[in-house]
Amino acid sequence: MSVLVTGAAGFIGFHLSRRLLERGTPVIGLDNLNGYYDPALKEARLARLQELSTSCGATFALIQASLEDRAAVEAAFRGESLGGEPLAPGRPERVVNLAAQAGVRYSLENPSAYIQANLVGFGHILEGCRHHDVAHLVYASSSSVYGGNTCLPFSEHQSVDHPVSLYAASKKANELMAHTYSHLYGLPATGLRFFTVYGPWGRPDMALFLFTQAMLAGEPIDVFNEGRMVRDFTYIDDIVESLLRVLDKPATADPAFDATAPDPATSWAPHRVFNIGNSTPTPLMAYIEALEAALGITAEKRFLPIQPGDVPATAADTTALEAWTGFRPNTPVREGVARFVAWYREFYGV
Repeated sequence: MSVLVTGAAGFIGFHLSRRLLERGTPVIGLDNLNGYYDPALKEARLARLQELSTSCGATFALIQASLEDRAAVEAAFRGESLGGEPLAPGRPERVVNLAAQAGVRYSLENPSAYIQANLVGFGHILEGCRHHDVAHLVYASSSSVYGGNTCLPFSEHQSVDHPVSLYAASKKANELMAHTYSHLYGLPATGLRFFTVYGPWGRPDMALFLFTQAMLAGEPIDVFNEGRMVRDFTYIDDIVESLLRVLDKPATADPAFDATAPDPATSWAPHRVFNIGNSTPTPLMAYIEALEAALGITAEKRFLPIQPGDVPATAADTTALEAWTGFRPNTPVREGVARFVAWYREFYGV
């Protein structure tokens, strides 16, 4: 079985591709290596994947293209390069769609990027799955879909009709689009609502990376909502373990689904949605304290108001995920932050 991983040079896509290769699964990666953050970090991730491919014997092939490029996406589903040559992994039997225009705040500045990548591009993924008999589509949603909901912990059984950013709205749209294809074409599809993912090789636009960079440079850190944020910080290894277990267990129709009282979490179609979070909401100030302990530096803090599109608190109910996969994310924040700091110091030599 080969797997198509879109966003393979991204944070989660890199770690997932690494685990797939380590267990002997060939991977076709699709990524446009855009400049939303430093492409050099993405290139370093890809270099690691190529090294691993050589050492473990499972092939990794990259197609450098955007989801919006329908011809390139079609080539990936055929198991071909952009020039039409067969790729060693062959035609993918399963797909993990992680490519997207990320970031809540950037969606206020450049909404068209989200419409193109997250809506048009995702439509191309769905069409590829439909026409190439894909056995299972797993796609990234986000905890941001819960929007203005203040009933914690967030459950898949709750309504997600009140997004507060275009990014969140695009992720909810992905869930609706995937469900439609599951209903019309019998495509097994599973949406995963990730909760604040962090860890080694993380995104430079995320708080942990920004805080570490500033603190090592002796600069103040920006702490939004006057430090009253709460997040369900989820370590990358827990995210990937959950991803793999979901990938190996395609979505099925829920025989107990009641159309007179529809449950947003399940369906008569082979479509499921799961939270992936640590189920341990952590105040932002405690997260910063964990980073201070790992770095041995006390941060100078600049307290600021909450930003448009942000929500003050998130917390994941992962009961459904554990029931489906037998796994529950559980890495303590202090341990995960320390691992990130160790990677950061080694990678950047600081």
